[in-house]
Amino acid sequence: MNTPAHLLVGGAVFGKPDRRGVTVAAFLGALAPDVSLYLMVAVSIWGLGIPADTVFRELYYSDAWQSVFAVDNSFILWGIALGLALWRGNAALVAFTGAALLHLAFDFPLHTHDARMHFWPLSDWVFESPVSYWDSRAHAGAVAPVALTMSVGAGVYLWVRHKTWTIKAIVAVLLAMELMSSGIWRFVF
Repeated sequence: MNTPAHLLVGGAVFGKPDRRGVTVAAFLGALAPDVSLYLMVAVSIWGLGIPADTVFRELYYSDAWQSVFAVDNSFILWGIALGLALWRGNAALVAFTGAALLHLAFDFPLHTHDARMHFWPLSDWVFESPVSYWDSRAHAGAVAPVALTMSVGAGVYLWVRHKTWTIKAIVAVLLAMELMSSGIWRFVF
């Protein structure tokens, strides 16, 4: 799923209409597994002047980058963090870690050759799914509309349930981003 879709679904599942901070924590948790990718891509392309083609065809698959992705995409580490959040009884941390785990749960079956080591540090095994959310060679034509429908549904749910204009504005921006990005991968790849 595209990152905005993760935020919408994570916010819908773990957000609390009466507690804006918990909802924001859910949005941030849903974003967390992708933050390193965005930072490394930004530094590589705009900071170091590395061509995007090199970044996405070579650096993305390098051992160094995959080692970073193993940490922030680990079911093990996020599961431990969720356990600690539950033990502490902190609703915002539960929302943050729960949304991050939900992000991984959607990524796991929807990444092909771009999959990550989801069970690090216990294993460096990578599940390369036959199904992708973006790669048309791996059934993205069937998956993308489902993901988009789920994202719009989560966005509508958030819009209706949350009364503050701050959350509604975040939802509107995320929906716009998802609608704009949902079809772009078919043109790029």
